Amino acid sequence: QVQLVESGGGLVQAGDSLRLSCAASGPTFSSNVLGWFRQAPEKEREFVAFIRRTSSSNTYYASSVKGRFTISRDNVKNTVYLQMSSLKPEDTAVYYCASGAGWGSPLPREYEYWGQGTQVTVSS
Repeated sequence: QVQLVESGGGLVQAGDSLRLSCAASGPTFSSNVLGWFRQAPEKEREFVAFIRRTSSSNTYYASSVKGRFTISRDNVKNTVYLQMSSLKPEDTAVYYCASGAGWGSPLPREYEYWGQGTQVTVSS
């Protein structure tokens, strides 16, 4: 099965930037789409962005991060990135990488594999 390992989280101040990475291993050919989700304490997991394997131009963002976050992927390294800029305290959450065989969706249930998450904390 596909294994996903996130890295790059940390504590930053509002307005700072941070880049998350997610390294995929295993039968990654089945991962047509890679996505980022986040979950704040006592809140449901929410969609952040996804990118399709076939074309790095096939991206989709949640309205709350559009214009501030950029998702990209390196198919040679089997790694997906989330570049986060102009971070806000409300971006504080555990960020999860997920992979799926579908076409791409903001719904967590459409993704088969998940990483363990990386904590991002934005102080005001």
